[in-house]
Amino acid sequence: MDTRNETPEEKRERLRQEELKSNPFGAFGDGVNRAQHGNLADLVGGLGWKGTVVIILVLVIGYIIYKLLF
Repeated sequence: MDTRNETPEEKRERLRQEELKSNPFGAFGDGVNRAQHGNLADLVGGLGWKGTVVIILVLVIGYIIYKLLF
């Protein structure tokens, strides 16, 4: 896409995507913050697929530990 013809919304989204690619831990922090004030779609969108896998693994491991102890 030619950057001279992008709308402000497209420019913001492009810059956000570049930031997510260049700073994955910042993206994780953003995702966690969105989880506190947003919905699941915002959380998954902010974390990307790796963050989503981490959350799923934590939930599964937490459930297994809960079942073993109680």
